[in-house]
Amino acid sequence: MYTLQKYQGIASRHTCPSCGQMHKFTLYVDEEGHKLADNVGRCDRESSCGYHYTPRQYFLDHPEARGGKSWQDELQAEVNRRVKAPLCTIPDDIVRRSVTHSHDSDLITFLRTFLDPVVIEGLVDEYRIGVSRNRATIFFQIDKDGRCRTGKIMKYDPETGHRIKDPNTPGRITWVHSLMKTSGQLPDDWQLTQCLFGEHLLKEYPGKPVALVESEKTAVICAGLMPRYLWLATGGKSQINDRLLVLKGRKTIAYPDIDGYDDWTHKLASYPDLKIKVSTLLQQEATPEDIAAHIDIADWLIRYKTHPAAATEKKHSTAFLKAAELFPPEHHANLEAFIDEFELELWGVKMIKGETSQR
Repeated sequence: MYTLQKYQGIASRHTCPSCGQMHKFTLYVDEEGHKLADNVGRCDRESSCGYHYTPRQYFLDHPEARGGKSWQDELQAEVNRRVKAPLCTIPDDIVRRSVTHSHDSDLITFLRTFLDPVVIEGLVDEYRIGVSRNRATIFFQIDKDGRCRTGKIMKYDPETGHRIKDPNTPGRITWVHSLMKTSGQLPDDWQLTQCLFGEHLLKEYPGKPVALVESEKTAVICAGLMPRYLWLATGGKSQINDRLLVLKGRKTIAYPDIDGYDDWTHKLASYPDLKIKVSTLLQQEATPEDIAAHIDIADWLIRYKTHPAAATEKKHSTAFLKAAELFPPEHHANLEAFIDEFELELWGVKMIKGETSQR
């Protein structure tokens, strides 16, 4: 079985065969630490490079390396190993102690600049968003059966909401299970198996359409600004994999970051049974400045749903701004054209019961 090499200092990160950046490439290694090949691994620069060559792809390209085994045999062997191994989880009390309203993380401080406190409290409770002593945010991964797989700990700027990427900032990103293993709270043979962020909410909201994004922060912000969707996060472009199978049978639309449309479309083509639609909203609406800034759907929603000045520059009518709250972003262009064509004003909203309410 091959897994990504654990971080053991800068020597364990190599030069990416795609972008050429030094100390940014993580190799796949076997249980004894031996690499499969120099080009089999993942670049850490997901947005600007995105190179990810898996062992399965390598064996498909190099059948002679399997020792006579087909890729189906290799895959079945991996499935058998995972079935036999017990699922490793984080104790529930760790989550309960971390989720609190008495101590804000820096990200929650940022959210308070545009979200109602009641909305924020609901988001913290629903998504089980934790906070560390140094005000870092803990995004717990809780699966559909309520088991905590791990927690991603990230530092944010309280004024901009941007993730702190300065390598000199202590604790800018780490994992709950890693800290617990280091402190002896988890055994050395504890194995990580990830799930979607927000996955536990699938059972709670069986009728909601699902919106899939890359980052956990994006999912939380969008859930506050557009709650008609159930917002889940993969955790990054490289995490579009079998953990998405939990979405089978759910109406799902994906909102990749501005630079991720092609990558998401390509990877989701491997999961035709999921029938996940990839939104082109950002590609249609983004300015050159947006592209340079690598915006995501949360950046777009913050601008057009909470900053009237920015909307005024686009000459959006008051009627459209009110009506836009009731429709998903991919319908906004047609909605605005309809309102402008007939010079409509929004007087109120009434739910129509019956068959038409199913749309």
